[in-house]
Amino acid sequence: MTAPEPLPGWRGDWLRAARALPSPNQGARPAGAVVDLLVVHSISLPPGEYGTGCVQQLFTNRLDWDAHPYFAAMRGLEVSCHFFIERGGTLWQFVGTDRRAWHAGRSRYRGRDNCNDDSIGVELEGIEGRPFEAAQYAALLALCAALLRRHHLRYIAGHEHIAPGRKQDPGAGFDWSRLSRALAGRGLLLPPGA
Repeated sequence: MTAPEPLPGWRGDWLRAARALPSPNQGARPAGAVVDLLVVHSISLPPGEYGTGCVQQLFTNRLDWDAHPYFAAMRGLEVSCHFFIERGGTLWQFVGTDRRAWHAGRSRYRGRDNCNDDSIGVELEGIEGRPFEAAQYAALLALCAALLRRHHLRYIAGHEHIAPGRKQDPGAGFDWSRLSRALAGRGLLLPPGA
């Protein structure tokens, strides 16, 4: 895989190349937090359906809970992530990277609890166990390059690694070796066995 194309710069903690759609589901990071972890997730709403706009609606508290039977169990959920990458590679940003998004939930990684405090969350449009698109990997790699210019990232993990037994995304369909090869030499530590 070739080196990712660099994305245009930043406007504060918002990436210019991303479509901005601010989420109310965010807050200040704790004093002294060092943003050094990137967490990769997967999501599609309804599960297995792509391009519906429902993910964007969920992260901005505009999802119609009655629009699909699956949404009933999510009613009232307030979640967000920093970035969302659609199947075709379109990049969305919901929370500034200096702020705390609500993507990890109960979590622990690199000896620290509550990964929301010091991580950046990236959701890939997809479902656990199914492959992701080349355009999504390209967008993720370009995003990583941009984030490394602004933050001192040292670790990349999946939701499954920071909340084992509770979460399974991005799952077996995510190609960690592809990511590892593409990011070689950048000093990022991937999960053991990834």
